[in-house]
Amino acid sequence: MTITHQDELEGLKKIGRIVANTMHSMAAAMEPGMTTRELDSIGHELLEREGAVSAPQATYDFPGTTCISVNEEIAHGIPGERRLATGDLVNIDVSASFNGYFADTGATFGLGPLQTSLDQLCRDGKRAMQIGIAQVGHDKPLAGIGKAIGTFATKRGYTLIRNLASHGIGKALHEAPEEVPTWPTKGDKRRMHNGLVLTVEPFLSRGGRWATSGADDDWTLYSEPAAPVVQYEHTVVATRRGAIIVTLPG
Repeated sequence: MTITHQDELEGLKKIGRIVANTMHSMAAAMEPGMTTRELDSIGHELLEREGAVSAPQATYDFPGTTCISVNEEIAHGIPGERRLATGDLVNIDVSASFNGYFADTGATFGLGPLQTSLDQLCRDGKRAMQIGIAQVGHDKPLAGIGKAIGTFATKRGYTLIRNLASHGIGKALHEAPEEVPTWPTKGDKRRMHNGLVLTVEPFLSRGGRWATSGADDDWTLYSEPAAPVVQYEHTVVATRRGAIIVTLPG
């Protein structure tokens, strides 16, 4: 989507606030012993209260309202009977629509104290996203996002999952530009333009390079090789002054 009027930006900000508030409320409600289905039901109630519709459910018939991925699960985890425990690494990904506008946000949270290395991974994962967002703006190269994130990751000894990319969004959950790498690439000459709406969502890891599906279902993704992975995501708008983040709580 390309924003051309202020009312379109306000529409995006509205659904952006909804998904951000939902994600942070879910994170605050996490407790040891809670199932991921129970956590998802909190998200469902919050979105329903706002009149918003789960995007993965409506678009892809995903078997849940939100994606909840725990520890070895790195993305698209199906809410179910898995019980959360102290020390778990929990990724909550919330995307939804309201009045025809879509927004997508995600973050990895620790349930209680984390191992020092995992806590640092979370801090650096959030920083990697911020570094990527800093590359968003009118006439800037799309490949600049992955280049900057890759430089940061390499300097700190991290790897990046290279088959889970950022994407265009706005009038649909996934739209042009349909794949925006958050890792270094060659030959991508695409440039952003004023009003372009996209996500920035790097998957930072301590050794993982690919996301692969498991044997249990067609949705849940795991790191290959096996390693801790975190993801942080905002929906942003490219402007002549840089990025506007629309998925902020408020």
